[in-house]
Amino acid sequence: MPNYSTPSAPRGSARFLLLAVPAVILMLGGCASSSKATVGSADTPQAFKSNCISCHGTDLQGRMGATTNLTKVGKRMTKEQIATQIKQGGGGMPAFSGKLSDAQIEELAAWLSAKK
Repeated sequence: MPNYSTPSAPRGSARFLLLAVPAVILMLGGCASSSKATVGSADTPQAFKSNCISCHGTDLQGRMGATTNLTKVGKRMTKEQIATQIKQGGGGMPAFSGKLSDAQIEELAAWLSAKK
């Protein structure tokens, strides 16, 4: 006689894989490089297009949670605070002082501080 019992829930490593694999895919997809990105307007600095879109999104809406939303960052941070954040990182953001020039950081800070 056939056994029609319901299959048991995955155990041990199978359960871990069922949870971990989708989580890893989501995380990697959220912070992947975005070479085809086209940011909203022509005044967007190239440094943003090349370095920031993967976490902050093409329209500054943020892709990694509320703290990555930059649509009104100029309302809550000064130009100097933004420049410091870009240089030193913190709160989950990597430091860019070794990747971007001072001029690029200043350009980004000025551009972002105008977002109010």
